[in-house]
This record gives sequence, C-alpha cells and structure tokens, in this order.
Amino acid sequence: MYDLAIIGGGPGGYVAAERAGAQGLSVVLFEKREMGGVCLNEGCIPTKTLLYSAKVFDYARHADQYGVSVDGASFDFSKIIARKDKVVKKLVGGVKAGVKAARVETVKGEACIKGRGADGITLTCEGNDYTARNLLLCTGSEAVVPPIPGLKEAGDVIVTNREILSLQEQPKELVIIGGGVIGMEFASFFNSIGTKVTVVEMLPKILGPMDDEISTMLQGIYAKKGVTFCLRCKVTGIEGNTVVYEDPEGKVCRVSGDKILVSVGRRANIAGFGLETLGVEMLLNRGGKPCGVKVDEQMRTNIPNVYAAGDVTGFSMLAHTASREGEVAINNILGKKDRMRYNAIPGVVYTNPEVAGVGLTESEAAAKGIECTVVKLPMAYSGRFVAENERGEGLCKVLVGKKYHEVLGVHMLGNPCSEMIHSACIAIEQEMTVEQLKEVVFPHPTVSEILKETLFTVK
Repeated sequence: MYDLAIIGGGPGGYVAAERAGAQGLSVVLFEKREMGGVCLNEGCIPTKTLLYSAKVFDYARHADQYGVSVDGASFDFSKIIARKDKVVKKLVGGVKAGVKAARVETVKGEACIKGRGADGITLTCEGNDYTARNLLLCTGSEAVVPPIPGLKEAGDVIVTNREILSLQEQPKELVIIGGGVIGMEFASFFNSIGTKVTVVEMLPKILGPMDDEISTMLQGIYAKKGVTFCLRCKVTGIEGNTVVYEDPEGKVCRVSGDKILVSVGRRANIAGFGLETLGVEMLLNRGGKPCGVKVDEQMRTNIPNVYAAGDVTGFSMLAHTASREGEVAINNILGKKDRMRYNAIPGVVYTNPEVAGVGLTESEAAAKGIECTVVKLPMAYSGRFVAENERGEGLCKVLVGKKYHEVLGVHMLGNPCSEMIHSACIAIEQEMTVEQLKEVVFPHPTVSEILKETLFTVK
C-alpha cells in the first residue's frame, strides 16, 4: 500500500513525486516513456538547446557588429542534434536522481486504473498490481493532428514536434502549419540555420493569445529575416510535400517543403488508462466533448483522493504550470492549505529575440471590462540592452489598473526577457501597485531596469 500513486513522470508528476517523497509519503510513479515527460524529452529542453545553437550561430555571423571578426562561420547539423540529445540525456538522469533521492519508487510501463476498493485505488502495470490511498493524474498531452485531407498519405514528410527533433538532415524548405509558440520557435531555429520557412496560420496573428503588439513586432522581425507568413489562411489539403490553403480572399494557394510541421496545438491525454473505472468528471470544450480532467483550485477531481495536474487538465498547458499544480496537489494531500492561481502564469517564446508576458493583455482587459492605463518603452531605454543588442528591437509594455494602480500585465519583446519576467510575476501575484514596485531597487546596468523605467511613465 502506497500513500500516493502518480501516473506520468513529466514536470507535474516528477515534481509532485519529489515533494511528496521529501515529506515522508510513500510514492510510486509510473512513466511509460522517459522520465521528464514531453517537456524534457520532446519539448521545452530539446527545443531550447537547438535554439541556443542557432543563437550562437547568429552571433558568430553578425559578430562584426560588435567589433569581432568570425570568418566563415558555419555549423554541423548532426552535431547540433547530437548536442541536443546529450543535454536531454543528462537532464533525464538528473530527474531520475532527484526522484530516487526522494525515495520514490519508479515503474517504467503503461499504468492502468483497475478501480477503487476499500483499501484504496488499484492500478496495474506490467502484470503487477499497486494500491494507493491517493492518485495523482499527470498523463500530459499529445500533439493535435487535424484530419486534413492527404495528411496521412504524405507519410514521413509530415512531422510533429516529436519527429522534427529527431531529423538527421536539415530540410532546405520547411512549411509550418500553425503560428503558435511551438511553430514560431521552430521557425526561429530553422530560419537561423538557413532553411526557407513558411508559416501558415488560420488566425490573423501569430502567437495566439499573446499581446497583439508584441506578436506583430516579432512577425515583422522574422519577416525581415526571410520567414514567409500566410495569415488568415485555412489549410484545405496536403498533396505530397505541398500544403494547399485558401488565402483571405478565398484564392487556392500552394506552398511546398521538404518537411511539413503540423503544430496546431495539443490535446490532453484522458483515454487509455482506465479513468472510466473511477467516474472522473471531465472538462468539456465548446462542442461538448471531453478535453481534460475537471479539477478545483486544490487540484481535486470529483472523486475523493483523486487529483490531477498538468496538461491532462486541458487548461494551462505549460511545464511550470504543471509543476506548481503538482505542488498544490501534494500540499492538499498533506493537509496543508494551498490553492492554484492562474493570474500570474508567465508565457515565454524562445525566439531570437525572446517574447515574454504575464497577466492581462490589452484585449483581455477590454473583454473583461477592466479599465487600465497602458504604458510602454522601447528596450533601448536600457543601457545594458543597447550594449548587448546591436540594432536589436524590443519593447516593454505594462498594464496598470486605473482605480488602484496595481500591475495587471507585463509584456516584453527583447533578450533576455525570459530571465526577467518573473519580477512581473511576483508583482502581479502580490498585487503590487506601481508605487510599491517603483521602490524596489533594480541592479544597474541590467535589462530588467526597463520594467522600472516603464513604470515611471505612468501618469
């Protein structure tokens, strides 16, 4: 008998396992693939490793802008991929070591829920049964592959985030269906190393829910770099290595590539592991179909002692959200008061330049009827940014509540905004006012000072 069984070893599952084990709970963790889940093996870490190689190559090619000569800068695609694999392997080992140090029992295999009895919840995996008092679902998500005519027939020309990370040869031309975060990060990487990239997006903007102005700026930067954007375009079919789509006027257009990356979102993994045996309530999409496990702010499902965290909830599909949700679940299992809050979850796009945002966007504030003041400054107001980003473009935008002058949202474009957005997260989480944040001392010279400088433009 275990205190806790966890299905899924991604950022929600392994973090929860470590926290639970450290507090003395007996834990068994099931993972059918590799520890670390999609984030570590097929998402966050491998893509960032590739993007950093691309950034180094960008710096080498444009080193003369900084008074440095790098003649004949080049790259080896196979070595870039090999380094990515090395980084992932090292970090998977680190996760395994962390879980082991917390005295968590790990089982590699596909766990399935058998049902609930007087003693607890029973699961089976690889022919063995396991019983636990509590169950935490962290089964993650998978890439959505839409039913586009001709897609299946295109064979290995079609790739998702999983397959594109394993390419052994650089495609000369790449078509990306979907201009969201994943699509733009791969567009950034392949554009930097010389692949001709075309992004086909159904919406009128890239990066979906992120700030409109920031998204438009990033699109302009990458358009100058050679990426072709086809917005408001609906994909109607795949013909071999060619994407067929309708432009905003209804004209049928075609674009071809050596590979076609399908990146139109992710779907919660809610089937195939016996959830129906417990009667867990599902979150429904607009069409009335199940799209995730329904939870409350303590990460509890409708079934006592059954919790869920991460992408399986179908809500905020981000690794850092999953980890915090896992912590909330464990704290409630331990009897500690804790609840999940989503008002200060940061979103980051690791393009070059980076994009980061937290809190409300202008369009979200307007939709909710929240009156706010919007202030912004170019990143060039930061001396450190000017020193390190020759000809770099950037922007810092802050939304401030009109009534209480609290910080409602912060959105940035420019390196290294991924490393400083947490300051805004803290401000929003703590409901800080502009005046309170102005009193915080920021180190000089740093790019982070741009946040404080922007606040001083609030009237």
